[in-house]
Amino acid sequence: MKPIRSFDELTKYLQSRESHNSIAVVCPYDEHTKYAILRSLNEGVSHFVLLGNQNLMPPELLKKELCKHITILHYENDKEAAQKGVQLVKKRKVDILMKGLINTDDLLRIILNKEDGLLPQGKVLSHLAVMDIPTYPKLLFFSDAAVIPRPNLLQRIKIIEYATTVCHQFGIEKPKVSLIHFTEKVSPKFPISMDYVNIVEQADEGAFGDVIIDGPLDVKTSCEYESGEIKGISTPINGQADVLIFPNIESGNTFYKSVSLFANAKMAGVLQGTCCPVVLPSRSDTGLSKYYSIAMACLIADKNKTIA
Repeated sequence: MKPIRSFDELTKYLQSRESHNSIAVVCPYDEHTKYAILRSLNEGVSHFVLLGNQNLMPPELLKKELCKHITILHYENDKEAAQKGVQLVKKRKVDILMKGLINTDDLLRIILNKEDGLLPQGKVLSHLAVMDIPTYPKLLFFSDAAVIPRPNLLQRIKIIEYATTVCHQFGIEKPKVSLIHFTEKVSPKFPISMDYVNIVEQADEGAFGDVIIDGPLDVKTSCEYESGEIKGISTPINGQADVLIFPNIESGNTFYKSVSLFANAKMAGVLQGTCCPVVLPSRSDTGLSKYYSIAMACLIADKNKTIA
């Protein structure tokens, strides 16, 4: 598979498929979610099951001509709508779950329910984002900017495993993973840097498969060759990182918001660890970002089916 290096290439790849994914959207009441659904239908990448109060859904989603591509399941109670969405995933009636205008905590409680939820035992819930930056020559993945406040070593290992798996699904044969810190120096004053040494050693021993992992490194050295050359830093990342692993949610989320605001980056993101991709957008995410998140989830769902 040829590496997918932009969101435009991702859409073209999805359009080349013979089949489409089915997505359950809980409480699709807002304009940005409406845009993402209609854009997905227009691009031909997915079908939808909309769960929630039909009276609150945008009229454009209720048009008769869309009935072949959209199924409406009416629930006046948001919790019931969310529970039904999770049930549809568990019964394999849909491939992807997506959050609309429902409180994130309310949906997560149902997703994380130990008996009926979507997080298998032994898995770690995290968030993987990807951005298409005009000044960077390929897609850049990063984690975790939304779920785990301060990952411990075992959680960080899972985060890296999830990220590299998705990179492979995007056609990146040997992803370059950079472990982000404010400096390349290792010091006991910063325990995270000691964890990074452990992870790099595991990677060198083949624990993560066909991947290059190095750190600690800062963002600029990870994504710009000249920066490392000026500093005299020798790293196999060579300023060509595919994945940035952040030390905590503060740094990851700040990076997410800053690059989207100031660098005009296009964004997408999904939950990882769950038994299906879950699109859990922020309230401030645009309709376009939600569409790209759907596209990302569709690719992951397709590749997971192939593995299964």
